[in-house]
Parts: sequence; C-alpha cells; structure tokens
Amino acid sequence: MLSDQEKTRVVSLCMKLVNKQSYSGKEQQAAEVIHTLADPQVFDRINVDVFGNVLLEIDGNRAGQTVLLDGHIDTVPVNPANWATDPFAAVQKDGKIFGRGTSDMKGSVSAMIVAAEKYARETRKKFPGKIVIACSVHEETFEGVSCRKISARIDPDVVVIGEATNLNLNRGQRGRAEIVVETYGKSVHSANPEKGVNAVVQMMKLLTAIEQLPVTEDAFMGKGILVLTDIVSAPYPGKSVLPSSCRATFDRRTLVGETKTSVLEPIQRLIEQLKREDMNFAATVSYAKGTDVCYTGEIIEAERFFPAWAFDPGDNFVTGPLRALQSIGIPAKMSHYSFCTNGSHFAGEAGIPTIGFGPSRENLAHTDNEFIEIDHLHKAVEGFAVIIGSLLMND
Repeated sequence: MLSDQEKTRVVSLCMKLVNKQSYSGKEQQAAEVIHTLADPQVFDRINVDVFGNVLLEIDGNRAGQTVLLDGHIDTVPVNPANWATDPFAAVQKDGKIFGRGTSDMKGSVSAMIVAAEKYARETRKKFPGKIVIACSVHEETFEGVSCRKISARIDPDVVVIGEATNLNLNRGQRGRAEIVVETYGKSVHSANPEKGVNAVVQMMKLLTAIEQLPVTEDAFMGKGILVLTDIVSAPYPGKSVLPSSCRATFDRRTLVGETKTSVLEPIQRLIEQLKREDMNFAATVSYAKGTDVCYTGEIIEAERFFPAWAFDPGDNFVTGPLRALQSIGIPAKMSHYSFCTNGSHFAGEAGIPTIGFGPSRENLAHTDNEFIEIDHLHKAVEGFAVIIGSLLMND
C-alpha cells in the first residue's frame, strides 16, 4: 500500500513535470525538475548523457541483474485553442490531472521514480543488482534512438517500458517506418504537356498499385498498416508547368520479423513492373531520414525504421511481473502496444528482454485535454515497485 506521503509525492511530481513544456529537443526544464526532485539519499547516481537523457541509479548490496525502467519526457505539441485548460499548467479535477504529457508520459515517469524510491527504502537497498530509471528524450520523433546511448552505458538485463497499458502487461509492439516514394518526370510548359512527363500522373499510377498490395497480418499484433500521410509535387505551386517530381510519404506499422529490406521489397517490385510497362516511368523508394538537435546541443539523426518486437508469454521476465501485479490486486492481462515505443531499440534492435507497463490508456496520448486518473498514478507506483522486486529476485 502507498503511504499518504507517496500518494502526494507522485501527484506533485507529475504536475511539476507537466508544468514544464518539453517538446522534443526542448526537454531541459523537465530534466531539471527530475534532477532536482529525485531523492539524493535514495539514488546513488544522477547523470545526464550527451543526448540529455536523465539516468537515476540505485545500487543493491550484492551482484545481480540491472533492471531499467524507461519513460520519455518529451511531448508532442499542442494547439492551446483546443484545450479547456492551459496544457502547461496542470489542473486537478474530478480525480484526474489535466495537461500535456499526463498520460504520455510524465505521469508514468513520476510513478517510476516514486516506485524506485519506495522499493529502495522498504528493502533498505538489500537486493541483488541495480535499478535504473531512464528519463529519455526525443522519443516522439526518434523512437528508441536516444536510448542507444542508454543501453550502451547501462547494459540492462531487462527493460520495462512505461508507456500507457491501462495497467496491463505488454510483451510486444508493432514497429514503425516512414517510407518515401518519389516519382520523376520531365518539366515542360503546360500548354504542351505531350512533350513532357507529368510526375504527379506517374505517382498516381504507383499509388494505385500500392493500394492493391496485400496487408501483412499477425494473430497477436494485428495488421501491418501501410497508409499514405502526405504528398507534394515540385515545383509547387506549379504555374503553367508540369511537375518534375512528386514525393509521397507512407506510415508503415511493421510486424515482428519484418526487416528494412523486406518492408520496401513489395514497393520496389511495383516500381520495376511499371518501368517495364512505361519507358518514361522513373521512381525510387526509401526510408525517411531525420536530423534534429538535442537540448544539450548534440545532433540526433536516424533513418526512420523502428522495428517491432515480441516475447514469449511463458518467459520468466513476463510471467513473474504479471503474477506480481495480480498479487497486489491489479487485474493485469497480457497484451501489446499498437504504437511504437522506445522498445524498438531495447528489444527490437538490442534484443534485451523487455515488457511494458504503465498507467492510463493508449488512446489518451497526443489528444487535446489529455489527462491521467490519479487512481492510476497511485496503482502504477505500486505496480512498478512489485515489478522491480519480481525482476530483481528472478535473477
């Protein structure tokens, strides 16, 4: 059970984090809140890496596993006009806290920190191994990329992703990719279109063919979605001139086993087929690439392919935490994330045993008037604490 002090602390920490706007690349004020308010008598080390991730570490009194709990502190932007309250002035009302990042995922980060403090105090640090709370940056734009620094530094044995699960236990997630398709034409005056090649018309041919591609599907994860998200031609606006190029972007939700190569292959085959049918057809397919600047000044960049992952429901690092949650009255069920998380690095790239547990519901992420239920915050503290104990003692 939580003490009144722990209940008050998790709510206060959540609200103080929400009060600090922390869009991706601008998380410094939120990081400073964590650095200032994390209990220095509990955490043995509080460090900030080159990307700006804040790492809070607690050492046990003997050798054992390193358990890492990850929660990102960046948020997506807001349109204040669509909010009933100031999104960066947290409000308590009707048993909820309203504000940007409450559910995604400053509430969960707060619960992780308080849970680690709780576990360390109750055990007097007499446990095997180490607990690490990773308050990560740039998740909303580069899922898992900043975490490459974290896993290289910490070398965790098991990871808990704190994204919202409605207090269930997740053992996998779909991945995400941004696919860019470009068609090329020959620009001429629009009064003489027969002398050129219209890149938009060529794109229409390719889009029609892509629409007919079969959708990959998995019994556990669901469908590997491929959906068009934007399209633009050049020159734009076209003033009496045929477009010489056209670029379309697709959001692709990937399944376990799909690779960078296998995801692009069906589209590449369509391009080759259209080339055989039309000698003027020219197109390419690739992954989008992103580059941004962290609040530390470090450059973060990556190709936008973030893999899916899943673990067996019988794995000990899955069943142990599930039983632990159920033992304290949280009726957790086994599920998976439909969206992408930092688990794309920890599990998908690095192959580290990973599970997900967090307060609130997936569908509250990125919404106007975002909120988290205070009861969920309290239960998440208890949940994270017993998960930590289960994983440390499962060594």
